[in-house]
Amino acid sequence: MLVRGALRGNTQAIEALVVRFQSDVFGLCVKLLRHRQDAEDVTQEVFLRIFRSLQRWDSSRPLKPWIMGITVNRCRTWLAQRVRRPELADYLHDTAAGKADDEPVEMVQEIQAAVAELRLEYQTAFVLYHDQGLPYEEIAQALKKPVGTVKTWLHRARMEVMARLQRRGMVEVQHEVP
Repeated sequence: MLVRGALRGNTQAIEALVVRFQSDVFGLCVKLLRHRQDAEDVTQEVFLRIFRSLQRWDSSRPLKPWIMGITVNRCRTWLAQRVRRPELADYLHDTAAGKADDEPVEMVQEIQAAVAELRLEYQTAFVLYHDQGLPYEEIAQALKKPVGTVKTWLHRARMEVMARLQRRGMVEVQHEVP
């Protein structure tokens, strides 16, 4: 097992653990921090914390939600510290935004902007579910919240994103026919 090897200091196991989870951790950092360089820094911090606290991981539970929980916590801390630092204009524009091939660029940009404006809890749940593909249970474990809370946050996030898209004229309001 990778964790046991990493705990024994096996460099191949450590490297394999990083390779296995690096894209998930970095992807979540980019989505939550909206700045590629910050995401790179926080990703490094996340892996340092993972290896420092790996012996405390409960092996009866899945590893990925534990790692994503550490990632979310590091991003929250980073965002709290960022509020205290002045931001430069180019700092705000340097993001690693992806684009779906089958969606218009404008729609993707509007969705990204809407997600960026969400409360951190909603945004985190939204990104973990839609971008990282985690099931509700793993998101709940990562965020240390009940599954019902995660579902509520996701629902509210979707409603807020849809409301913004409607306000911006990107989607039409659906009316039920009696």
